[in-house]
Amino acid sequence: MLDDLIKDLDRLKNPVKSKLLQRFFKTGKGQYGEGDIFLGVMVPQQREVAKKYKDLGLDKVQTLLDSKIHEYRLVALLILMTKYKRVDEKKKKQIVDFYLKNTKNINNWDLVDLSCRYILGAYFFDKDRKIFYKLARSKKLWERRIAIISTAWFIGKSRFGDTIKISEILLRDKHDLIHKAVGWMLREVGKRDRKVLENFLDKYSKIMPRTCLRYAIEKLDEKKRKHYLS
Repeated sequence: MLDDLIKDLDRLKNPVKSKLLQRFFKTGKGQYGEGDIFLGVMVPQQREVAKKYKDLGLDKVQTLLDSKIHEYRLVALLILMTKYKRVDEKKKKQIVDFYLKNTKNINNWDLVDLSCRYILGAYFFDKDRKIFYKLARSKKLWERRIAIISTAWFIGKSRFGDTIKISEILLRDKHDLIHKAVGWMLREVGKRDRKVLENFLDKYSKIMPRTCLRYAIEKLDEKKRKHYLS
């Protein structure tokens, strides 16, 4: 089954799109995606492949996650997401543990953003969430991004506390991809509860990275945006 999946992806590869994606996802030396290899397969096509091979065993999913090829890793995560929705609580935990053991392979922003909320966010919604605070303090960029983006699941349920607390932890982060992620999640909070967002901004707007602030205030009215940017 794994060989067939790989053949399906290889048949879909597009050299022109591959070059564009290599630049877009910063795969050059010293960049955040250094060494990542792209086939040039678009996400909707990858979703179709993942759907076809949704019953792939975790050992084979691991093989995909260990690959340098970006699309292999993303298809692996899409398969995990499908599995997660179909299994009982015991097997959900197995998938969560598997995901957490593979954070080194969930190593570009799209891999994080498309998967973590639907596995980690969903699983820990009604459980102890200390894992997110551990990830938020990690030295690894992608674990810190997993921590904040996972809270998107909580935001969707109108629970904002963890997003706010993790945003505070990440407020002085040096990486632009964390600034964007925190700003994005704060903006999502503001869509559901403007007061929670404004309370955060009143406290931290003067010290927030500019990118983070601009993302966070994007949906506010012009007067409010000017106020927080001044």
